[in-house]
Amino acid sequence: MLSCRMTGGIVAAALSLVLIVGCNDRSDPLGPASELAAKVNDAPAPTPLVTVDVGGESLTLWPFTSSNLATPDDPVNLIFSGQANPQQLRSALMGLDGDRTMFGFPDAFPFNCTWTDALGGTMQGAYAEPHGWEGSAVQLECGAYDPLRFHVRLFDMGSITVANAHFELLIPGTHDHQVLHWELAEQLVVIDFLRSGLLDPGGPVGFAPGINPAPWRDIPDYIYNLLPDELKALVGGPPTATAPVPIPTDGMATILFVAGQGAPMTGVTVQHYTIQFDQVIPKPFCPGDAFQYLYVTGPIDLTQRTIATRGGNYVTMFHAHGQLDLTPVDPTTSPPTPLAPTYHAVINENDHGHINDHVSSVSSVILQIEMPPSGPFRGRLKIVLKIGPGSSTDYDVEMQCTP
Repeated sequence: MLSCRMTGGIVAAALSLVLIVGCNDRSDPLGPASELAAKVNDAPAPTPLVTVDVGGESLTLWPFTSSNLATPDDPVNLIFSGQANPQQLRSALMGLDGDRTMFGFPDAFPFNCTWTDALGGTMQGAYAEPHGWEGSAVQLECGAYDPLRFHVRLFDMGSITVANAHFELLIPGTHDHQVLHWELAEQLVVIDFLRSGLLDPGGPVGFAPGINPAPWRDIPDYIYNLLPDELKALVGGPPTATAPVPIPTDGMATILFVAGQGAPMTGVTVQHYTIQFDQVIPKPFCPGDAFQYLYVTGPIDLTQRTIATRGGNYVTMFHAHGQLDLTPVDPTTSPPTPLAPTYHAVINENDHGHINDHVSSVSSVILQIEMPPSGPFRGRLKIVLKIGPGSSTDYDVEMQCTP
């Protein structure tokens, strides 16, 4: 569905994948049903924790971020100290142009990108003591939601901000991104803060070695093998993969000491994007018998509004909604053979983030419903994430499937 377009000779071909994500759904309790529920209430401290010296200040943290407050997703690879709350870091990066040629980056997309608020980044949490869980109220992107971007999530830990940066590709035909590189994105952020002139001249950069595994996570071989040669070279993998390819990282976080502030980036920004599904995918949940694959068509509309004030208030509101047509198919035939009549799925996601000089909070509610709910192996899925001050940090998954 979505093509992968890049200038500067980086990517010349569109990737066309017959897999991955579609609409996660749920069923209605109108009869016998299988159910799945997962709850994390007042999320406890994760393990293992590590202690890092940040310019003489001791920071004890979990060296990962997580979308469910339990399982590690992304490695913490950036730590900011000084005048470094997420709003200040946002202003510093968004105040830069895209010329990184003096640091060896080509004047070509995505390496000449400029920073904006990230569209549609999954809400995640990070943990440090004594602050507990904090959410990714501020997320930034350099590049484009489609096809490639550098993506940064910032987590406010008082006088210190921790972050993950990664370089990722939108998987065509889906609303999911595949991380390609941790290290490249970390290096780009470091270069941009060196370009900003805001780092402490007496000691701008430090390091926290060995705080997370290297490499971390993989690129599935069926995605890697469809990458153009230029991206394979960036990843450092083989010409053709027969197994998942590790995502490069050195397991180290770079520490940046920020001594100055950029001009505040204030105002209201609205972003829109439409994803047009049109492909066969594995049924994302409630599979059964022959109903393992779906031909999915239809649009999902994404809208995001961000508000930043001179007083340091920052609010982001994201909404995804749409109705998809789903046809159970046999994917081994060409074209895929329909196995049952087409039905529908309604998709809704609402994310909210807020941060100021005193408090931050994030929430995410994802609801996916297959209709009508009385058909076989149809379902209803609801995922709720809340990360806020005090004990209001919870993760809740509810799924019901008809037999």
